[in-house]
Amino acid sequence: MVHDFPDRATFLTPNDRARVIRRLKADKQSSAEHESFRMTYFWASVKDWKTWAFAIIYMGCDGALYAFSLFLPTIISQLGYKSTTANLLSVPPYAAAAVLTVLIGWIADRTRQRGLCNILVSSLGIAGFSMLLGSAKPGVQYAGTFLGALGIYPCIANTISWASNNVEGVYKRGVTLGFVIGWGNLNGVVSSNIYRGQDKPRFIPGHAVVLAYLVLFLLGGSVSTRFLLARENKKRENGERNQRVEGKNEKDVEALGDKRPDFMYTL
Repeated sequence: MVHDFPDRATFLTPNDRARVIRRLKADKQSSAEHESFRMTYFWASVKDWKTWAFAIIYMGCDGALYAFSLFLPTIISQLGYKSTTANLLSVPPYAAAAVLTVLIGWIADRTRQRGLCNILVSSLGIAGFSMLLGSAKPGVQYAGTFLGALGIYPCIANTISWASNNVEGVYKRGVTLGFVIGWGNLNGVVSSNIYRGQDKPRFIPGHAVVLAYLVLFLLGGSVSTRFLLARENKKRENGERNQRVEGKNEKDVEALGDKRPDFMYTL
């Protein structure tokens, strides 16, 4: 029931179909009409620096994400709560993160500043895991879990959207997101092995590794990627990429996808 491309959507009238395609093209999307898979799309993604940049950022998100549920029960038990109360106390950090995730999505969609959103939100996570690493007080650690959750969960959705915004072409985008999400999920293997039973209740090695993930990969990757995208946008505005379309017809220009000189990256 879900159609891949608007030109194949049988529930649309011919006029509606033409209108959808026109709007997609006006939005600088070359994938407005039907595409057939070719290996060139795969290699275009593999050779694109953005694929690996977003994979590194998402690595910072997922490394922290998979670790989060491993230590929260220990902190709650240190507060002296058990059974139903302990289960209920595990909910607030996730609830707060859910609210911020929706809010950041709303802000990022309207400002088109996904990189800045990642940078600001990841700072909360860094502060939270710094509290977890630096204090032995259960109350401080529990407060740190709030900041940790607030700094991780919004970046998951925002990073995937950021990557999707900056890759044009249905199949290239699909390959890129596959690499980004797949590599990020593999880091769950790391998270599950750094929180060891003998490190209870402080989990210093685990918190240190997650903090490094947040600083180096999530924050550092977001800052670097935003800088490189902004620099590329400036070159396109100055006409330094116009040679890519010289001597090409409209179809060949559309095939360039996000390499077209008039395709401006979302920062």
